[in-house]
Amino acid sequence: MNSRALLVNVIVVIIVLALGGAAIYYYNQTSSYVKTDNAQVTGQAVSIAAPVAGKLDSWNGQVGHYYKTGDVVGSVVAQGTKVNITFPLSSTIVQQNAIPHSFVAPGTSLARAFNLDNLWITANIEETKLNKIKVGQTVDVYVDAYPDTTLSGKIDQIGLATASTFSMFPSTNATANYTKVTQVVPIVISIEGYKGLGLVPGMSATVRIHI
Repeated sequence: MNSRALLVNVIVVIIVLALGGAAIYYYNQTSSYVKTDNAQVTGQAVSIAAPVAGKLDSWNGQVGHYYKTGDVVGSVVAQGTKVNITFPLSSTIVQQNAIPHSFVAPGTSLARAFNLDNLWITANIEETKLNKIKVGQTVDVYVDAYPDTTLSGKIDQIGLATASTFSMFPSTNATANYTKVTQVVPIVISIEGYKGLGLVPGMSATVRIHI
């Protein structure tokens, strides 16, 4: 056998081994895990709203500041009466649009907050894989902003309706027939510690569920 034929044989063997390794890896991944990158960090959104109609007499809320349940962050003067604006739940302000001395209607949103110490992951799982998903399963969480860190989690809740069920745009066409596409069902994954990461709501993530 000349050197050229030997080289070809070696290359063929390497390719076969590589394909075999890839096939084994793919089988292991699909048989041991359910994986999706249709996931994000989220938490309980808290709305701080005007309690009554009137003038926003004062506002001392600040983005990034943590407030406890019942803390006063402002007041509204309504027909000569001052009504305090209090935090409904302990949380950190992440966005605000309060304008002091402006007039507000009852329920006007003045700020939005999250409890940044109690965030979780919401992931959408294809309906064809839902039979493999159970509450309590271990989950590896990879947040896009911190690709070198793996967080541990567990499935806390499995949705009782697909993500499209409450969509404003139903999946129908001009003939009123349903357009059949693979639906996704949301699941909630608790995170077992942040490992010092600065997680914030809305960050993209990938999850790998152990089945």
